[in-house]
Amino acid sequence: MQPARPLELAVLADELGFDLIGIQDHPYQRRFYDTWTLLTAIAMRTQRITVFPDVANIQLRPPAILAKSAATLDLLSGGRVQLGLGAGSASIADAIKGIGGPGHTAGASVSALEEAIQVIRLMWSGERSVSFDGKFYQLAGVHPGPMPAHAMGIWLAAYKPRMISLVGRAADGWVPSFGYLQPSDLGELNKRIDDEARNAGRDPLAIRRVLNVGEQTAELLVELTLEHGMDTYIVSGEDPEAMRQFAAGVAPAVREAVAKAR
Repeated sequence: MQPARPLELAVLADELGFDLIGIQDHPYQRRFYDTWTLLTAIAMRTQRITVFPDVANIQLRPPAILAKSAATLDLLSGGRVQLGLGAGSASIADAIKGIGGPGHTAGASVSALEEAIQVIRLMWSGERSVSFDGKFYQLAGVHPGPMPAHAMGIWLAAYKPRMISLVGRAADGWVPSFGYLQPSDLGELNKRIDDEARNAGRDPLAIRRVLNVGEQTAELLVELTLEHGMDTYIVSGEDPEAMRQFAAGVAPAVREAVAKAR
């Protein structure tokens, strides 16, 4: 085992010009580091790259404390943090219960996430005192703060109708993953997000579309951008040479092809 390996790869990604590092949040997996500790270590070792939990399991991280953690790291890193959130799917309810979380039903997990977004925004509001009386979360005259260094986005992992609706109504980004959906699904889901955003009086163009794709070709990434509405890609891998090849070849080719088409 090489304990510092994730930090070494993060520093390389920063040097190669990658824009974003996402860290999964599965604390019930015994080999996984704690996500917020790792994100903090990465942010302190890098200079320009943005970090985010991909995605934080809200059932295991109280939203008021999560808001404070994210804002603190954003300040310490000079505004290089975004906040990815997930409801915690029913498929991992037993794992969530096993480590001390509630293990909500699918319906309750979405309702809890919607409340959590409101709590987080209150904690970033800069108000002198805030209160919130929800079914899942409560605030009673809390003095919120600190505020993030920049307008931090809340990105949601979403696939089913209620979650897709929540992205359009209340989130700043959508961060799904291949495996849970296919390219052919993206267009319709993006349209639903756009419709929900307009119905809520929001600009759909302000919602970032981030896709966890693993390793993919330039041709597919161009297609996903131009035909399916995505704009940001998280690629996986621990091979430094593959990272160099992607940064030098695939990423510039995608940017060039998209710019030319537009």
